[in-house]
Amino acid sequence: MVKSLIALCAVAGMLGLSACSGMGKGETVGTAGGAVAGGALGSAVTGGSAVGTLGGAALGGYAGHEAGVDYDKKHR
Repeated sequence: MVKSLIALCAVAGMLGLSACSGMGKGETVGTAGGAVAGGALGSAVTGGSAVGTLGGAALGGYAGHEAGVDYDKKHR
């Protein structure tokens, strides 16, 4: 179960980072960090469900991205 969680988080992280080529550093770090944290939280809340893990990663990635955009705007 732990190996599948790690694999899902790794895949979600790679997919999230592949879309970050034109983003600022805050956006990239926020998206990746949010996806990892969201995936872990989603897995914990749903008892290891793949849907919960991926859903958490997606929501966490979005929230992290938005926080990163704000960070980048404030630190130009």
